[in-house]
Parts: sequence; C-alpha cells; structure tokens
Amino acid sequence: MSASPRVVAVGGVQPYDIHIGPGLLGDGELLARAISGRHVLLLSDDTVAPLYLAGVRAALLQAKPGLQVAEFLIPAGEASKTLHNFAGAINALAALGATRDACVLALGGGVVGDLAGFAAACWMRGVDCVQLPTTLLAMVDSSVGGKTAVDIAQGKNLVGAFHPPRAVIADTAVLRTLPLRELRAGLAEIVKYGALGDRQFFQWLQAERDALLAGDDAALARAIARSCEHKAAIVERDPLEKGERALLNLGHTFGHAIETAQGYGAPGNDNLNHGEAVAVGMVLAARLSAALGMAAAADTDTLRELLQACGLPVAIPPGLDAGALLAHMRLDKKNIAGRLRLVLWRGIGRAEVVPDVDEAAVLEVLRQG
Repeated sequence: MSASPRVVAVGGVQPYDIHIGPGLLGDGELLARAISGRHVLLLSDDTVAPLYLAGVRAALLQAKPGLQVAEFLIPAGEASKTLHNFAGAINALAALGATRDACVLALGGGVVGDLAGFAAACWMRGVDCVQLPTTLLAMVDSSVGGKTAVDIAQGKNLVGAFHPPRAVIADTAVLRTLPLRELRAGLAEIVKYGALGDRQFFQWLQAERDALLAGDDAALARAIARSCEHKAAIVERDPLEKGERALLNLGHTFGHAIETAQGYGAPGNDNLNHGEAVAVGMVLAARLSAALGMAAAADTDTLRELLQACGLPVAIPPGLDAGALLAHMRLDKKNIAGRLRLVLWRGIGRAEVVPDVDEAAVLEVLRQG
C-alpha cells in the first residue's frame, strides 16, 4: 500500500473502527479480522461486483481458507433498496446455512450498505455486518453509524433498524474510477458536515474544492477522515437518534421528499441521486432558516456557491408539486405528533433541530423552488 491507512474509532456500546486508505479491499488480513465465524455473505450490485467482488473474495479466502462464502447481487441504484431484495438477501443467508456468528459484507454504495445492514440486523436477530463502501457518499455517510433500511412507496428508509457495523473498510483507491457525478454526490455530504457544525472545515472545502473534484488522494482522504470523525462523535453521543444525531439530517427531509416524489428512479435517468437531492435540500433548509429570521441570507448564498462550484444542483427539479413534497415531508421519521421537525441553521457551522416548524413557511420555500 502506498500510504498508511487512517483509522477513526467509533465509540459507544458497540465500538468499531473505520479504516481509510488505498488498497484496503485487497488486504485479506484486515478483512478477516472483522469476521468471527465461518459463514460470509458478500452482498453487492451488478456495477460494483464485476470490478471488486472476485478480488475481495480471493483476499479473504487467502487469509482465512476455511470460510464458506456466498454471494447475493442486486441491480445498481436506489430502486433496488426494496423489501423484495431484502427478502432475497435473507433467503441467501438461509441457503448458506448462516449461523449466529455469520457476517454480511456490504460491497458497494449506500444502497448496498443499507440493504446488507438491514439483512444482517434481522437474520437470527442480528449478525455481524462489515461495510466496504465503494462510493464517496457511502464512505462519509451511510456506512458509518449503523442506520440500515429499505424504501417503500410512501417514503425513503421507513423500514429499517439500528445495527452498527463490525467494521468499516473504505478503500480510497476505488474513487479513482468513480464517475464524476457520484464523486460530486459524495461531496454534498462532506459539505454537510461543515455546514452543520464546523465552519473551519467548510472554509477548507471552499479552498480545496478543485483538488477534491480532481480526485486528489490526499485531499479526499482528509475530507473523508474529517467527515467520519464528525459523524462518529455525534453517533457515539446519540446512537439511536434521540437528539443531536438528527443534525446529520441537514437537508435530508427536503431531499428525501424530492427522491420519493421522483420515485427512486433507475440509474441513468434525469432524477436526482441522493447526494444531489441533499444538496438541494440543504439550500432549501438554509432559505427557510433565513425566511424564519434564524440566519442571514448571505450564508445561504455562500452555501449555494460552494455546492454549485462542486457541480451540484441547488434548486428543486421542474415538475414537482410543492404540496406533494410537503406531504412526503410529513412522513419524515424526525417528526413528532404529526408536527414538522426540521434541521435548520443559524449560519454556517451552527445547525439545530427545530420542532413544530410552520408548514406555511415550508410550503412557500417549496413553491419558490
């Protein structure tokens, strides 16, 4: 390996480490250390599997020859994060004869990680899951923290469980072949960490955005590690999202509503992916904060400019109805007693959870796009 991997420790009741560095998918010893039993289900999608699955399997078996390894593949894209594919993963574990010391390896982006984690949470009431994220977005967001879920027609992530991984192994070398659109989607989540609680990190992102977009290894490793440190600290303090952890959803209530309204479209269409929807959602949350007198409009402009410089959308796609988006927002898991509870801010680096948000103000921001 060309550089020593960074390690971010996540504490709490079920502590684990996040390993960040190039070449880690080929480190069989590292992979094997996270597996306690003999049954392994490698869950991936039809885009990632042809690139990396055989190598991961070979490295693992070389380090631990006695393993019984099965595979379960899904079509790439958010449209695959379904109860149907969850059942397929469960059936694959059953066919493997997976015992309670089995492990599910999630090799892919956030869809694979969420689905694999949920299957691991439910098989025999919980077996190990090791996250092997292959997108920037998954490395800094969905692979960390143990939130697992699938989507249903009524909304994203409404069926799921909290299930911390045994380990997260993020091989930054895979980002060299990541499509630019997916790289930008990951940058949206990285910008989120600066926007919600670290103005200095936000300013560093402003200065280093060209290096990040160019795929500079050092810049990406630093951005990933800093983002994971932020999320790890918050998750450790609030593992079940009873309070502070909700801050990590800055932009997500708006963004999830857009994704739901667009029907979780298949890859290659014009629908926004998760990172793009979050980028739009953050701008909407900032605009609502300004409209409510919580923050200066200038901070919204600064956020919008950075996201646009990263090649991300900052407005609601045409054709989406504001009333329908608001209806989807009412189903958000953060809401209490049917009242909107949103993550807003008082400027860059100062997000907070705001209960009982006026729906009329939200609707006006949605109508403005």
